[in-house]
Amino acid sequence: MEEEIRYKIIFSARRSISLIVSPDKGVTVRAPYRTSLRSIERFVREKEPWIRKHLEKYSSLSRINHGKQYSDGEAHYYKGKSYNLRVIESSSPYIKENDEIIEIGVNDTGNAAEIRKILERWYRKKAQEFIDRRFEDIVNSKLPYRFLPSGFVVRPLKSRWGSCTAKGRITINSELIKLDPVFTDYVIIHELCHLRHHNHGKEFYRLLEEIVPDYKMIRKDLRKYLPR
Repeated sequence: MEEEIRYKIIFSARRSISLIVSPDKGVTVRAPYRTSLRSIERFVREKEPWIRKHLEKYSSLSRINHGKQYSDGEAHYYKGKSYNLRVIESSSPYIKENDEIIEIGVNDTGNAAEIRKILERWYRKKAQEFIDRRFEDIVNSKLPYRFLPSGFVVRPLKSRWGSCTAKGRITINSELIKLDPVFTDYVIIHELCHLRHHNHGKEFYRLLEEIVPDYKMIRKDLRKYLPR
């Protein structure tokens, strides 16, 4: 017997019922004020095959940090490669990486929260350095396209790999440092293309394909992962 679909209801000043299925928030139903619960239940039942299809797809995705215990010997990814976490007792906190090992020194080797804090700080530092450099290299290498972003920032994002505002400010998810660099380059170029076409229309994809001919394959592989 299939598990019952759970969903959240949001009432607002709208004319019709709609629903959204997302990997982070699950199923959300948006309905006009005064819509009966019976009507909403009927709507969800009618959409059940579509809902289950998307829920199944999202369940197969890999969350970069899912299930991490931040303990000695655990596998963590850096630039697409698996590294073993080595936790060492130390009076002074430190972190270093070599030979596919990330070594962390902490006073209490059982303090998962502290280990996570040190590791995530290290990831953000590495992401800032690497993604900054790749962004500059890509912008300069694509000079014929005259990409001129108004701003650029690297920081953690909950559900997106990158974004570009209407004013041309680009944000790249620092979590990309955990994946193969080919994904970092793709996301940067994707967002740069939005400086020309701030949508996902035909002209946008024509430009993206001109710069990244195999973008469809890269995008398909990237969609296997969730940022958080």
